Amino acid sequence: MTTHCAIELCGQKLWLLPDKAIYWPARRALLVADVHIGKAASYRALHQPVPRGTTQATLARLDTLLAEHECELLIVLGDFLHARTARAPATLALVQAWRERLPQLSIVLIRGNHDRHAGDPPVSLGIDVVDEPWIMGPFALQHEPEAHPTHTVLAGHVHPAFVLRGKARQRLRLPCFVIDNNVCLLPAFGEFTGGWEIEPTQASRIYLAGAGRVWPL
Repeated sequence: MTTHCAIELCGQKLWLLPDKAIYWPARRALLVADVHIGKAASYRALHQPVPRGTTQATLARLDTLLAEHECELLIVLGDFLHARTARAPATLALVQAWRERLPQLSIVLIRGNHDRHAGDPPVSLGIDVVDEPWIMGPFALQHEPEAHPTHTVLAGHVHPAFVLRGKARQRLRLPCFVIDNNVCLLPAFGEFTGGWEIEPTQASRIYLAGAGRVWPL
């Protein structure tokens, strides 16, 4: 059963994936935003009780997506590491081991606000780090969701989510993709991230991700 939702944007076919990522078949590229590696460790450094294992879970999900799709390139739309405290030896060791399992994969990170605080990933990870916008085909790949003068933007940063409301005060909050001719938003990929509730406009299309499916609102 097909679980992704195929859309066309700027003449390109994109697959919106249930696990909060975009696959671009023509470029054999996987796009994710707001990975926030080490966020839980950063909170624990502040003596806050948060779940363990989020870095392993995030990397495992990346492994699954990369195995399921023909990927030569992984593009991170900002916020790969959460903070300087995310550079704990145990956290970086997990990421290093993950990277060594994928030596042929090219990885590009577009710097986000958390990356500027955390610093670029270690050179040993073999990640090309660039400033926004990074132009690829018809798209300006960015972290900040700001319009580009000539290209449609694919961005992260805001962790978009949409709330479905039903009778008897039923409420279901799901991560979502926001597709627009000017600025498109990807949901946050990381395990330990919040979300910003968005309100759709007439110019945007909302695609909800949840329960292993992606469907248009």
